[in-house]
Amino acid sequence: MKFTDGYWLLREGVTAAHPVEVLDVTATDGALEIHAPTQPIRHRGDLLKGPVVTISAHTPMPDVIGVTFTHFEGEQPRGPQFELHRADVASQVAYDDEYATLTSGSLSLRLSRTAPWRLDFLAGGRTLTSSGPKGMGIMRDTATGAHYLREQLGLGVGTSVYGLGERFGPLVKNGQVVDIWNADGGTATEQAYKNAPFYLTDAGYGVFVDHPGKVSFEVGSESVSRVQFSVESQQLTYYVIHGPTPKDILRKYTALTGRPALPPAWSFGLWLSTSFTTSYDEKTVTSFIEGMRQRELPLSVFHFDCFWMREFNWCDFRWDPRVFPDPEGMLERLHERGLRVSVWINPYIAQRSPLFAEGKELGHLLRRPDGSVWQWDLWQPGMALVDFTSPAARDWYAGKLAALLDQGVDCFKTDFGERVPVDVAWSDGSDPERMHNYYTYLYNRTVFEVLRKHRGEGEAVVFARSATTGSQKFPVHWGGDCEATYESMAESLRGGLSLGLSGFGYWSHDIGGFEGTPTPALFKRWLAFGLLSSHSRLHGSSSYRVPWLFDEESVDVLRHFTRLKLSLMPYLYEAARTASAQGVPMMRAMVLEFPDDPGCAHLERQYMLGADLLVAPVFSDEGNVTYYCPAGTWTHFLTGETVTGPRWVREHHGFLSVPLLVRPGSVIPVGSVTDRPDYDHADGVTLRVFGLGRGARVTVPVGDVTFTVVREGDTLRASCSDPAAAWALAAGERTARAQAGTGFLSLELD
Repeated sequence: MKFTDGYWLLREGVTAAHPVEVLDVTATDGALEIHAPTQPIRHRGDLLKGPVVTISAHTPMPDVIGVTFTHFEGEQPRGPQFELHRADVASQVAYDDEYATLTSGSLSLRLSRTAPWRLDFLAGGRTLTSSGPKGMGIMRDTATGAHYLREQLGLGVGTSVYGLGERFGPLVKNGQVVDIWNADGGTATEQAYKNAPFYLTDAGYGVFVDHPGKVSFEVGSESVSRVQFSVESQQLTYYVIHGPTPKDILRKYTALTGRPALPPAWSFGLWLSTSFTTSYDEKTVTSFIEGMRQRELPLSVFHFDCFWMREFNWCDFRWDPRVFPDPEGMLERLHERGLRVSVWINPYIAQRSPLFAEGKELGHLLRRPDGSVWQWDLWQPGMALVDFTSPAARDWYAGKLAALLDQGVDCFKTDFGERVPVDVAWSDGSDPERMHNYYTYLYNRTVFEVLRKHRGEGEAVVFARSATTGSQKFPVHWGGDCEATYESMAESLRGGLSLGLSGFGYWSHDIGGFEGTPTPALFKRWLAFGLLSSHSRLHGSSSYRVPWLFDEESVDVLRHFTRLKLSLMPYLYEAARTASAQGVPMMRAMVLEFPDDPGCAHLERQYMLGADLLVAPVFSDEGNVTYYCPAGTWTHFLTGETVTGPRWVREHHGFLSVPLLVRPGSVIPVGSVTDRPDYDHADGVTLRVFGLGRGARVTVPVGDVTFTVVREGDTLRASCSDPAAAWALAAGERTARAQAGTGFLSLELD
């Protein structure tokens, strides 16, 4: 939200008050409390004027400092609040005549006690960012009476800003206006399904605004050398997080807001959907599954989209008896084929659904301030929303899902949750503005917890569309409604990389695009991208996504890349463990791995899959692709050819190929199974060694086993932590010598 008219003037109807000096500052329990008038104090008469702002500087964990900026303290506190994880921290406070300083770990906040007003955040002997004169402010709109608090933090020369949720525009957010407000807007606009008021920079710090409602960001778009954020409130809290690397920032941000759960291994296999408005029954479903089997296309999960329930009854959580007369038997037959089953749900209850009357009587549906149930006709006629602020409503909803789990359903696609009204009264008294984004957190937490309770720890997984800060704890998320075009394929990738830079570990998208039907060429290009993503799903709107409906080559391409992904499960699942343990995503923008390479700052058409594999999807029928190769000699995983960077590379790829390069000095564990993702990844694993320098040592965790590969001269030696394997290695250590022209070394370990 913009408040100024150029540099000198305010917009018409806007008034502003900014802290100009420090009246006093005190230290309490390792924090600073500051009182700052918004006009100079020249004599006692000036002490009779307002406003005076109260600022608290505090620290929830090492290397993180929070600033709470308050105008009127009498505002009635209303939820919800983000669930933050705090740690014991020995902060330090120091004073002199010029500065008051709060230090947490390697990060310090330094307050200038003399005019002009200034807050500096420092680490490693340098200033990361600052709030200077006319940065922090109370902004009023005299026409509407709206009261905003605003902060502006300095943006250094050459600093790039990332994150703010899953956003489909340019990956670097500089110059953009971003409103943190969940919306069902597809993938082609500035709206987003997954908003997070957190941004990450390549300058050693990130910023998290602790407000679950609407936060308006001006990223170098009002004051071009500052990032501005504002909320309509009497109080604003934000946290500056020191890295120093982008990975470190994500580790600390997710330690504060929550780390992703580890999805089950089976979820990393191929998902096939009925698609949205297509006609299907058990015969149709069986024909798809049998067609996949006959063509030797490994399938892990089958998904039933909306019409598993009767029309206008969404959601009643009952199989449409006209189409699925024997759901328990059908689910058992699918399980006998080795498949998991997913079904589509959402948090909306149509008026025709039997659950509408039940929910209304029990008080589980969201109400208007006059006590009537909130309803509208958009999406489902007369639909209402489940009020997830009520524990009883959450239990009621979870009970309906538990019945499906008892039938044999394995997981849920948790669609929607963005269009949440504000002219309502929540059962727990939550502020409607603050609940708009937060609703998705309660919705997906409810579903995830019922899965964890009934399926066990490590077996819970959802396929969620909406999210906010903290939702990363309940994976997986997919990109939403994209179109069947290369442009939409590219915008989907930008959204996924942006989400990964916002603390989310796993991400997927609709292979081939959701709206429309892809051409065979586009479908095949998207297959390669989709199978080299965290999670992989074939899904569309009005057309099926089985490959033989496109052409026979699509069958070959799907088989090739599905088997490739399954063979990479020893590597991919360790990347998933890293995402869960550290908050570093599986699909990583290049800047996350190479923050010191300026060539990587703006890259958004390629990514790192884990730490060691570079993927550059092909965005053309012809197969021409341009990508950036960082420093070192990289190896094409599929061919063994090498590329030396740093430089831009142009290549041509057929449909059975894609730029998939291995980082120099890497050891990639390759599994022995190519028909399912959930196998013993260490059993029969092959270690492929790429560009390991003399004297180098690499440890490679694979499940509960850790391999160590050492290069001694031209000889590679491998050892294993597994006691059963240690005997074999002790009897005769496996060695291999480099072969000229191969590009890699292969070590096979029993």
